[in-house]
Amino acid sequence: MELTFNFHSPEEEIVSPLYIEKKVRIYVKRDDLIHPYISGNKWRKLQYPLRKALKQNKQILVTFGGAWSNHLLATACAGAKFGFRTHGMVRGEEVNNPVLALCRLYGMKLHFVSRDQYQDKTSLFLHYFGEQSDNTFFIDEGGYSREAAEGCAHIIEELQQDYDHICCASGTGTTVAGLQLGLEKANLKTTLHTVPVLKGGAFIRKEVENLAVDPSGIILHTDYHFGGYARTKPELLEFIRAFVSHTGIMIEPTYTGKLFFAIDDLIRKDYFKPESRILLIHTGGLTGFLGMYDRF
Repeated sequence: MELTFNFHSPEEEIVSPLYIEKKVRIYVKRDDLIHPYISGNKWRKLQYPLRKALKQNKQILVTFGGAWSNHLLATACAGAKFGFRTHGMVRGEEVNNPVLALCRLYGMKLHFVSRDQYQDKTSLFLHYFGEQSDNTFFIDEGGYSREAAEGCAHIIEELQQDYDHICCASGTGTTVAGLQLGLEKANLKTTLHTVPVLKGGAFIRKEVENLAVDPSGIILHTDYHFGGYARTKPELLEFIRAFVSHTGIMIEPTYTGKLFFAIDDLIRKDYFKPESRILLIHTGGLTGFLGMYDRF
């Protein structure tokens, strides 16, 4: 099967009294519009691994994630679309929720494993699929891999104009690694920023380095995790309410909400020079909102 997919997305300017006051222009790369479920960086991180799996004649994709994982759902949907069977190793006790229900609907078989077992993904893979390893393709949690970073690098090629700053959220570091690759390939001097969504986010620098990408030019803003992964605070939720209602662009509390809050806060603090052109990468993953709907 030919793996073809239209994944270009528009750049949309957003305007607010704050941006006008501070004399900055803010744009959003709307990767959330790529696909309802294989959206944002999910498709970009999957495209090269899927092509590799096809080339190797693999029929089964195996990947990993938590109970609300957008990556699990994206892999399930991509598997259905491109003719793979899919298995998801789910961290923690057996539960059901809208995201896992969608995974099942797309044909993914779910395996719930303890948090201790989950720490050694290679052993899990061999335990469940060792006898089928010739037919099975391993995709790490969140799609983390060098191939995934190379997929994210295409974001830079698509840009319709130059920016002084490009910003994204980080969970595994794959997307920001890809953006750095893209900037280096295009020989651009754009300043790259990332907002780690986990507490202690300085580890992102090492994860980028492990993907054979130089992290020295990446600025990390590690004070916007709001307590840790998928944690929130009232000020974050209030910001999301105001942003979505005023722009019509959906963001969620786990990734994009923290990114947009951080950049808004940095603008308020005069971090960016007047006349700066700033691009925010909307990495999709909006189904994560389903796990927090009762907070809004």
